[in-house]
Amino acid sequence: MKFLSHFCASVLLAAACAAPLAGQSAATGSADAAADPAPAAQVMGTVVDTNNNPIPNAMVVLQGPGDTGKKTQLTGITGFYEFQQLAPASSYRVTITASGFDSWSSPPLQLEAGKTKIVTGCQLKISQSQTVVNVHYSAEEVAVEEVHAEEQQRVFGVIPNFYVVYAPTAEPLSTKLKFRLALKVSTDVVTAAGVLTLAGVDQASDTPNFQQGWKGYGQRVGVVAADGFSNILIGGAVLPSLLHQDPRYFYKGEGSTKSRLMYAMRAPFVCKGDNGQWQPNYSSMGGDLAQSALSNAYYPASNRGVGLVFGNFAINTAERMLSAVVQEFVLSKFTTHGSN
Repeated sequence: MKFLSHFCASVLLAAACAAPLAGQSAATGSADAAADPAPAAQVMGTVVDTNNNPIPNAMVVLQGPGDTGKKTQLTGITGFYEFQQLAPASSYRVTITASGFDSWSSPPLQLEAGKTKIVTGCQLKISQSQTVVNVHYSAEEVAVEEVHAEEQQRVFGVIPNFYVVYAPTAEPLSTKLKFRLALKVSTDVVTAAGVLTLAGVDQASDTPNFQQGWKGYGQRVGVVAADGFSNILIGGAVLPSLLHQDPRYFYKGEGSTKSRLMYAMRAPFVCKGDNGQWQPNYSSMGGDLAQSALSNAYYPASNRGVGLVFGNFAINTAERMLSAVVQEFVLSKFTTHGSN
């Protein structure tokens, strides 16, 4: 009995001593639990295009609670991004922007302590920017370019062939362009060489009735130059400007030989107006007639008269007809063409 009493007392004493220690331990654990913060959360995702190709260098903005909870990051070559050490909350949002793409925003994200939130659907669409192109068509500007190309047309790369249109269509010439073409032909070095050559032929055939020798040759050079210049200026610029007609020959290049021949032979008598319609070629015929009449002012007295006027007019008309036929069937094959 004495032993049993002693044992019970020992047990009671141990229990009494253990109770305060247990209480102290429980209190300490509770305090430690209250002092430790909640585990941090993470957000990650991959930015791709509509073909699921990764988009590098995309700007990812994570907006957290409050005004100071903003974090930014650029995606790598794989399009991946990751934000760590985030406080758990329910008001996070991801916004992504990239050059050439529309921006993308996630719905509100709920971040739980110690867990990783994988953001899905980070797919950017190519930006559908609207481009407005104003196209202004200027017939005059087009005509300038066409004339520039025509001024590069030369038979064998040497002889001027500026008054031929090889394109299917052409804009009408302004008065300025008509005079530009006329002066271009008149002042070309090859034209000057042609004047000297033709004057030599006239010298050899003793026509017009100037004397022989260098003085006579000089007079014939002057006559040939005056004839050519007045004809080109009046028939190629002055009258076409006044009558609104196009002085150029429009190459046909197709159809039967007969139709092309008839087309070319009518050129001295039919031309295109500035309105695009075919009409009587008053400019060409008027230019030939005016040049023939003016020749009475500088030809020798023995060559002057009505016969000179109508004789030269007939010769000029025949030359124009022959020239058009040669243009239609021959010169096009040997003419260098400019580009516009």
